[in-house]
Amino acid sequence: MDAEGTYDTPGTWGPGEPAGYRAVPPRPTAPPRPPAAVPPPAPPAVPAQGGGQESPFTAWLRAPRAAARPGIWAFEHRPKAPEDPARVPGRQLISGALIAFLCGWLFWSLLWHGYLGPYWKWPLRAMAPGSWTEGTQEWLAASYLYYALVAGALAFGFGRVGRWPELGRRFVTPLWHRAWRRLPFLSPERPDRIPQQQLVTRAVLSLTGACVVWVLCWNGAVGDIWLWPLFHLTPESWHYQVPESIYASYTYYLLFAGLLLAVAGRIGCWRELWHRYHPDTPEQQPPSAHEPEPPAPQGDPADWPELRAAGAHDAADRLAAEARAGGMNDVDHARIERAWESVRAHPGRLAAFTDTVLRYGAAACAHPSGARDLPVRAARHDLLTRQVRLGTAADDDRNPHAHRGAGCALDPSLLGTSLLAVGPPGSGKTDRLVRPVLESLCLQALAGRTAVVAVGAAGAGLAPDEAFDVVVKIGRPDSAYDLDLYGGTEDPDEAAAVLAEGLVGDLTATLPGENGRRAATALAQILGPYHAAHGRFPSVPELRELLDGSAAAVGALRAVLAAAGHHALVRELDARERQAQGPGDGGSVLADRLALLDRPAFARFFDTTRPGRTFSLRTLEHPLRVRIDLPERGHAEASRMLARLVLAQFTECAVGRADRSLFACLVLDDATHAVTPDAVRGLGRLRSANAGAVLTLRTLDDVPDALRSALLGSVGCRMAFSGVTTWDGARFAEVWGKEWVEARDITDRQVIAHEPMTRAAHLLRRVVTGRAVTAQSVTVRKVERERWSASELAHAVPPGHAVLSVTSVRGASAPPVLVDLTR
Repeated sequence: MDAEGTYDTPGTWGPGEPAGYRAVPPRPTAPPRPPAAVPPPAPPAVPAQGGGQESPFTAWLRAPRAAARPGIWAFEHRPKAPEDPARVPGRQLISGALIAFLCGWLFWSLLWHGYLGPYWKWPLRAMAPGSWTEGTQEWLAASYLYYALVAGALAFGFGRVGRWPELGRRFVTPLWHRAWRRLPFLSPERPDRIPQQQLVTRAVLSLTGACVVWVLCWNGAVGDIWLWPLFHLTPESWHYQVPESIYASYTYYLLFAGLLLAVAGRIGCWRELWHRYHPDTPEQQPPSAHEPEPPAPQGDPADWPELRAAGAHDAADRLAAEARAGGMNDVDHARIERAWESVRAHPGRLAAFTDTVLRYGAAACAHPSGARDLPVRAARHDLLTRQVRLGTAADDDRNPHAHRGAGCALDPSLLGTSLLAVGPPGSGKTDRLVRPVLESLCLQALAGRTAVVAVGAAGAGLAPDEAFDVVVKIGRPDSAYDLDLYGGTEDPDEAAAVLAEGLVGDLTATLPGENGRRAATALAQILGPYHAAHGRFPSVPELRELLDGSAAAVGALRAVLAAAGHHALVRELDARERQAQGPGDGGSVLADRLALLDRPAFARFFDTTRPGRTFSLRTLEHPLRVRIDLPERGHAEASRMLARLVLAQFTECAVGRADRSLFACLVLDDATHAVTPDAVRGLGRLRSANAGAVLTLRTLDDVPDALRSALLGSVGCRMAFSGVTTWDGARFAEVWGKEWVEARDITDRQVIAHEPMTRAAHLLRRVVTGRAVTAQSVTVRKVERERWSASELAHAVPPGHAVLSVTSVRGASAPPVLVDLTR
């Protein structure tokens, strides 16, 4: 579909790369590379399957998704029943049911053998007519009916005592549903959703079963049970030779055979099979042109009912055919759904959308890279709900009842409030949090829904290079892209503020006040005149030379400004020279920090003379996948400075976007010394800009003490991994707050006996058991306690686990949950 120039931004790609979305996506010359073998719900595109067999994609698309609480994996989620405080334990429930059954059986045996007297038959004798004598057919029928009523009453009474209904709901019903789902020919799905081959198999098996039952009944293998209504509804005067008896018998045979066929047809879905092979029946004919078309039913999502309701029947047929043939994957579905949302917002694009889908099918509206999937997947994703599964909530008493055993997941509605994860090295922050989240964001970027920027140390292995559109390897000579120090802006004041935050932002946390303002002012006094003189911002060596106050560099710049008539900017330059002579000037500090970037390893980087090679975070309005590798090995301080710079540029560019329809996310693998007061304020502004950030820390000690509480308060999602210190745990316990719990205090007190016999019994019991006779006193009260204490976070979180709390952008929140990240 034509993007109409929406995604076109010059200077974003390197030489030979496209500038944005292609006007018409090309047909791929080779099938997309399949991802690694990962179980549903993220099936890759598979080859077409013959015989109408359901493809993994359609199975994923038709799977139920419950509207769950924030942070719960919605794919095939079945909400748990509300917690019952009086719930009977399973072992006690089974033993009670068994005892009730044995008691009921004993009572019925006593009644049947006459040990309780003949009085229990008195209602039968009182209600039976006097003409009915024992031994007659009427008396036998009435007596067996009465026995059945008495047995049913006993079963009802003892069943209530033994809690048989609860036993069935808790143990029998789940086993029945599990066995029902495993039988393909008894699938409880709607008939119109059953694949062709499976429908034929189901019909044949049901017909075979009906024939087997009829043969067994006709040959007498099951006795005369099936003839019981015939024997009891016909008069005794009729014999087999009487014509009336023959007519009645064959009529009964036909009715019984019809009943068998009706049951088999209902189980085998014969009606749906008939409509599949005879589509021209009156029920399947399309409405005439004179009759209004009925509204599209909420049917099979693989048939694209929304497109059909809007009149795009041809496009829906093309997409449905590719979905059933296995030529579509979850990324294709999400990408086309995204394009359809733009059509609904602008109905004039319907014709272009339909034409593109008819030409390219599932490959329509392709990403600028042409990729339709990632080269490898390591986590479970559900692009229909935009979730990525992190693990399973542990069955722990500290977890809420609704979360126990449920999957835990993250999505853009939660990441939009930003996430902070704290854990020591080796606790799994990168492997079990950063990589799955980054993989999910890259998949959503291929679907045209997200722009993601990942920042990590070189060699961290966040994702392969093939999973990104732009890879900036700072300090590596093989890097195809460069990083713009000024964030792609043309405003000198804005560029100065962002660059000052990256260079000396960590000093503003320890030395609050004028330090940050003076640094930004010093940079603005140089960047403004230089940009006016040369039409670009200075490179790192040029900026360092000007900040050092080089007479030659300052004189050359003044001469160019004077020749161009920029007298106001000449005064700015003169003011910079005067301030450089005073105490407390920030120019020397900025020059010292810039010296870390003015190294031979970075000679090819931060060059403002080649804009075609420079990547800028101003491109967050496009569904780009960007990875920035920091040279942490050998240049640790420079890496921290660059991390602060990228964080500052992201918060500024994400908030300043004109088009906020895409979710923008920054994944910062190690935010050590990157959190500053301006960064904390920027994180709070991302929520309203449809953006978020994922930050990881080894410990909260890497953040200045004055910012720790503010940082935990500015993010909506917080995650504490196993192995955190009690100091870090105390901060998390404080932000998670307290809750009302029911506390039970049990007190043992010694029983003092005064009577001789009781005293002797107590003495004997003490000799045998070795303990005095005590009585327990239980006190139940409600108290307010911490959800997770600092000691529990430091010592009670097992390895491979983490405690996660989430909050959505709409304000819905979930309490902290202990998550098993290995399941």
